[in-house]
Amino acid sequence: MSNVTRAPGSTDSQPNRTSEAPISPADTALAHLRGRALQANRGVPLNLDWVEDVRVNTSAVERRAQTLVTRRTVKKDWQAAWLLRAISCMDLTTLSGDDTDERVRRLCAKGRQPIQHELVKTLGVESLDIKVAAVCVYHVFVETARRALEGSGIRVAAVSTGFPAGLSPLAERVDEIRRSVEAGADEIDVVITRAHVFAAKWQALYDEIASFKHACGPSHMKVILGTGDLLTLRNVARASVVAMMAGADFIKTSTGKEPVNATLPVSLVMTRAIREYANQTGFAVGFKPAGGIRTAKQSLEWLALMKDELGPGWLKSDLFRFGASGMLADIERQLEHHATGRYSADYRHPIA
Repeated sequence: MSNVTRAPGSTDSQPNRTSEAPISPADTALAHLRGRALQANRGVPLNLDWVEDVRVNTSAVERRAQTLVTRRTVKKDWQAAWLLRAISCMDLTTLSGDDTDERVRRLCAKGRQPIQHELVKTLGVESLDIKVAAVCVYHVFVETARRALEGSGIRVAAVSTGFPAGLSPLAERVDEIRRSVEAGADEIDVVITRAHVFAAKWQALYDEIASFKHACGPSHMKVILGTGDLLTLRNVARASVVAMMAGADFIKTSTGKEPVNATLPVSLVMTRAIREYANQTGFAVGFKPAGGIRTAKQSLEWLALMKDELGPGWLKSDLFRFGASGMLADIERQLEHHATGRYSADYRHPIA
């Protein structure tokens, strides 16, 4: 069997740069879109005309989203490579009321070695050092996760700002961010006040997210829109634009606690908002679908969406994450089938 050595969007290594060579914007680019070098998002002043001009053709979005599950397939080694890429873009998550330090430590161990060692050898991918991008936990478990992941390169993400409702007083939400950063969180997943979207209070939403960004300091901020609560795709698009203007490093679909979480139509609207923002500002913003993504097949659908809408530059953990846990077991089962021709039982791939 051929070794799986590359995943979608990978590029050849670049030659070493001499210390004397000048650094151009392209050298520090987070991504490229249509040949343009894009930098990490620094935010821009709120542009109400831009927000009010946002329009979404819902029927067209739904038709386009449907084609994602019918027009593109990947098989054999290519499918295995895409599934490995999905693992490397995963925020392995536990956000349950019965979480414990021991469960978080087990989850971190799974993040360090998401695929059984024997399967890694069979696939011939030892050199890829496959691991998840981050482990996402409540604030109280940040230190536990940080200790368990020390030296792994896996980031610690903390949900914050009154997760999942986001309705506690603003000062308390900002303080919660600061405490998570002080505890060692590399990334903060914040929740917006959905009522600001319903009332079209864009300045209030912008100011809220900007205050979260300031409190995050060096930590990356993922802004959870709670799309299942926002009622219309136009609301989703407008909230996405405001969040990016306010400095979001990522925009994220859901908390995972809403009745409806990540869907392909919502994700299409958000990725196109990211593309428009990049074209207008020169800044790259990441995307994180979360909630309801449980199968390997679904991971391929979202990877195809990212490649089609934003290009290979977004097929990396710097700009794309899955908020999932259950999906990992199914991906591991599919990889084992690819390697051996046999499907294994779910219990052979426990997470926590």
